[in-house]
Amino acid sequence: MTDPLMYSGPAWSPYLVGALIGVLTMLTFYFSNKPLGASTAYARIAGMVGRSIAPKHTDKLPYYEKKTPKVEWGVMLLIGIVAGAFLAAWQGGELTGAWVPPMWTAQFGESADAWRIAAAVVGGVIMAFGARLAGGCTSGHGISGTLQLSVGSWIAVFCFFIGGFVTAHLMFRW
Repeated sequence: MTDPLMYSGPAWSPYLVGALIGVLTMLTFYFSNKPLGASTAYARIAGMVGRSIAPKHTDKLPYYEKKTPKVEWGVMLLIGIVAGAFLAAWQGGELTGAWVPPMWTAQFGESADAWRIAAAVVGGVIMAFGARLAGGCTSGHGISGTLQLSVGSWIAVFCFFIGGFVTAHLMFRW
């Protein structure tokens, strides 16, 4: 009989990573008194891009009148998330360089690769909009908010799981 907590896959153990995220969250609260979250960093990056293209327009937007677009700890956290994901995939032997996961190709065929990329972009835009509308992203609500026992965050996490279940069911069971 195998131990259910032992993870034999090539990637990092989800139990270890979950525990490390918990420790990171506690340290973040302790040292910076700020919750973990990534959606604000995307807004800051969008503001920096906007300022480089159309500075007068960007500076007139109500959000950027209050929040100056700049590189701050959230942007650095986002860079660390991407670098950490790359490191984990490389170290775990899962860095394939493929644009489309084999699961998608098996379900929808080789010709659907462009649809996968389009779906990822559209889904990312919708998620970013939803995260800003909800006042936080999956990491903000799912990690930091639930850690603080925020009722709104628990409701958001419940909705994340429902949305993920419905989407997976529609895509892979239909």
